[in-house]
Amino acid sequence: MNHSEDEKEQVTLFGVRFSSLDDHAPIVSSYIDRIRPLLDAIDKLRLLKVMHEGIQLPTIVVVGDQSSGKSSVIESLAGISLPRGQGICTRVPLIIRLQNHPDPQPQIFLQFNGKTVPTDEGQISDAISKATEEVAGKGKGISNTPLTLVVKKKGVPDLTMVDLPGITRVAILDQPEDIYEQVSQMIMEFISPQESIILNVLSAGVDFTTCESIRMSQRVDKTGERTLAVVTKADKSPEGLLEKVTADDVNIGLGYVCVRNRIGDESYEEARDEETRLFESHHLLSKISKSMVGIPVLAQKLVQIQATIIVKCLPEIVRKISDKLSSNMDDLNKLPQVMTSISEAMTTFMNILGLVKESLRKLLLRGEFDEYPDEMEMHCNARITEMINKYFSDLQSNGSDHLTNKFLVDEIKVLEEAKSIGLPNFLPKTAFHTLLRRKVKDVSLFPFDFVENVWNYIERIVVSVLMMHSDNYPQLLSSTKRAAKNLIAKKKQQSVNWVNDIVEMEMLTDYTCNPEYTTSWRKLMSYESEFINIVNNQPPRVTWKINIEGLGIIDVDHLRGGKALLREAFDVKMRITAYWNIVLRRMVDCMALHLVYSVEKLVNGEIEKEIINEVMGQQGNGLERMLEESPSVADKRKKLKNSIELLKEAKDVLGNIFDRVVTNSD
Repeated sequence: MNHSEDEKEQVTLFGVRFSSLDDHAPIVSSYIDRIRPLLDAIDKLRLLKVMHEGIQLPTIVVVGDQSSGKSSVIESLAGISLPRGQGICTRVPLIIRLQNHPDPQPQIFLQFNGKTVPTDEGQISDAISKATEEVAGKGKGISNTPLTLVVKKKGVPDLTMVDLPGITRVAILDQPEDIYEQVSQMIMEFISPQESIILNVLSAGVDFTTCESIRMSQRVDKTGERTLAVVTKADKSPEGLLEKVTADDVNIGLGYVCVRNRIGDESYEEARDEETRLFESHHLLSKISKSMVGIPVLAQKLVQIQATIIVKCLPEIVRKISDKLSSNMDDLNKLPQVMTSISEAMTTFMNILGLVKESLRKLLLRGEFDEYPDEMEMHCNARITEMINKYFSDLQSNGSDHLTNKFLVDEIKVLEEAKSIGLPNFLPKTAFHTLLRRKVKDVSLFPFDFVENVWNYIERIVVSVLMMHSDNYPQLLSSTKRAAKNLIAKKKQQSVNWVNDIVEMEMLTDYTCNPEYTTSWRKLMSYESEFINIVNNQPPRVTWKINIEGLGIIDVDHLRGGKALLREAFDVKMRITAYWNIVLRRMVDCMALHLVYSVEKLVNGEIEKEIINEVMGQQGNGLERMLEESPSVADKRKKLKNSIELLKEAKDVLGNIFDRVVTNSD
């Protein structure tokens, strides 16, 4: 059949033009030699499984509802027969590598589970079925483990496609009940990457908008810019097909290609001739543009799209491989060297101890947190200061008189009980001590709680530092953590004993050389005359309140008319108030000094001694455990080495490709 030049779609790849319609040519008439190395490189990367390293490859993914004609399309492109039967025939991702081969004798083989199995055109279907059973098991279950079918045959397009199971909503025969969910998950994994081209196979007789495969592709490709639709069974449902593919209600950005399925025993050449005749002569189908019909057009569109996406993605693939390789090599270098002698183990152990001590000095003594800039928990000076401030605030709030308490009532009662034979106007010391002990007892639990909280926090810091520096030595980490916990338990008990002494001393006696006590007491006593006048209602008063600086507004209505021992009670109250401020500061200051001193001793000597004793053991042979690499580190080392080897090989595959693409594209 003859076609004018304007009817022949001219495809240009890297400056070379070829026609999509050539009566006597194979499906792709003259595939450009410059593209073949690109496709080979991508296929080699796929075989190397670089996608397991998080590097996505440009991929044509064939999807479609069950019985949409997916297998027929692939068979027409490849000139081979695929497994047929009821239900899902494709149960695993089938990677199909087609390569135009000058030798008239095809070369066909399957690759799976690390082996290569040759086959021939007549046995392909059986070979795929057997390989599928080996990978996915017998029955109708599916598997994510791919098979690769390599077809080197004269006249086929140079393409690599991934054929996925057809979408079915209802399980039949011995299919799993959740077959739809399994297939959907597999399809979404393959079509989600931006590097994937979606070849959506649709049956001409269905409403495209209701097709499940269309809905899936629209979820990941809303604009349709990476979706190509091939419409099968055009000869079965020609009515309205032109309107469907021109209206594009489902947003297919890469366009449509309508094809005729091979029927019965037709050869592939006969099927192509019949397809050409159909779209030339049918009164409805002939109206569809020649650039949108036929397997040859589909093949050339796929070739062009494949070349375009490979060229587009290749620089990013090169970059990702280099970055991943560099990252893995850094991670491998960070792993500890395998130690072969006690001296090496000792050197490593002492180095770790030195790093631990330096980190603890930074965090706990110098207030530096450059090793943990974004971890607020590890900014120790700030966190401990916050604890001390809260401790002081708790002491103040719980050691102060509540406004609900009646002013001086307790003091009067204590003074009455402390009466003795002696000169008048002398304050009994027992009264002062009784009131002081009550106040100390009221706050006595707070120092112990503070000690508990601070040492628990320090333990978290020490363990975090040990984990950071000993992470690669689990056999060492357990010993160092145990040593740290034991030491901090001792330090905590020492602090508890010290706090107990402090509390007992404050209850036992009263003493200060701080002149602030006298100054504060005199200032408070300056309110005595005003207080007495208010209580005695002189001059007559409307309000029965007094505002004493440091104590606030105080209601004295309950003291109206005056009471015995009022002046003595006011005096002892003011003495207790002045002295209590000093007691609070003393309890906080002493606690802070004790804490700084204890932490300094821990960091600069005790932690090292405790860890050495724990690691070395009573027999002094603890370092021998470091010679045995932990299973987790050994496994990590093996994985990194395998990944580095793979990525280096991938980098070699791409060695000269990128420069060639850039040169040919200019």
